[in-house]
Amino acid sequence: MFVLHPQLEKDTLFVAELALCRVLLMNNKLFPWLILVPRVEGAREIIDFPAQAQHVLIDEIARVSHVMQALFAPDKLNVAALGNQVEQLHVHVIARYRSDVAWPHPVWGKGGEAYGDAQGLIKQLKQALPA
Repeated sequence: MFVLHPQLEKDTLFVAELALCRVLLMNNKLFPWLILVPRVEGAREIIDFPAQAQHVLIDEIARVSHVMQALFAPDKLNVAALGNQVEQLHVHVIARYRSDVAWPHPVWGKGGEAYGDAQGLIKQLKQALPA
């Protein structure tokens, strides 16, 4: 049974369900930032999955990355599966700009500002995500 880690639940807003992953919007309007969480209980590493599921995960990361490029036209996409603080496997897809507050450094620890109302952005993301 899949249960989202409490920290991810606290820090994100639900966007959509893909074949393997739940797509979440990081509640930080300083950076366009999606998180993909495979709905596989106990998964900590990409290599924990059978090869076919690894391929599905990589495909979903690529599809979400294309959506981020199309909607936000970033200077760079940061894609990472760190898990140092939240062990549940999750993949960050972050649109970065040379003008953002953290550039060229990682976004972690660079502050945050919650969305007041993200429903319009969530709707836009849902429409852009492939079925």
